[in-house]
Amino acid sequence: MFFIGLTGGIASGKSTITRRLAELGAVTLDADQLARVVVEPGTPGLQQVREAFGDGVIAADGSLDRAALGALVFRDPERLAVLNGIVHPAIQQHVAGVISELEAENPDGVLVYDIPLLVESDHDYVWDLVVVADAPDEARIERMVELRGMTEDEARARIANQVTNEARRAVADVVIDTSGTVEETIAQTDAFWHKLVADRGLRAGKSEREGGSGV
Repeated sequence: MFFIGLTGGIASGKSTITRRLAELGAVTLDADQLARVVVEPGTPGLQQVREAFGDGVIAADGSLDRAALGALVFRDPERLAVLNGIVHPAIQQHVAGVISELEAENPDGVLVYDIPLLVESDHDYVWDLVVVADAPDEARIERMVELRGMTEDEARARIANQVTNEARRAVADVVIDTSGTVEETIAQTDAFWHKLVADRGLRAGKSEREGGSGV
């Protein structure tokens, strides 16, 4: 299976690229969705988060209160590092099993792993290709304010807690410029996919599993 790591900063358009690649035939996994799996009620991950951050991050139904946790960590790099130290190893262990299953199902396919913290995280993945969704900070701030209801300060704090665009571009094999319209991003994604299939002789069959579904 051809393994692509797709990354980019918050509000950089990764989801648009992932959705389009799934439509074109890739099998896709979403790190954010998988991160939810490893902290579901009853998991060791959620218990570790509770021990590290207190009962205030647990909702009345026993699930993780993501808003409460976010308020604690996204302006505090040390607490964010603690959270990442809990969640990232759990995700990697879970993903290893998922990837093995997907490879058995579709050994000649293309697997795209949407992983926002590809650069920041300590992982053992060996990518065949790294694709970066790239947009200027100001464009991403505008999207977070207009589309996600954040304040400008909140948006800037989120960006400050991630590596720079330059750091992501430094590891990229392919950069997709997502600063324009959605249609422009999709057009670049289509061009990338068709070149990849042609150059590598990869199978472009329709994906049956997206975003970690069935996990």
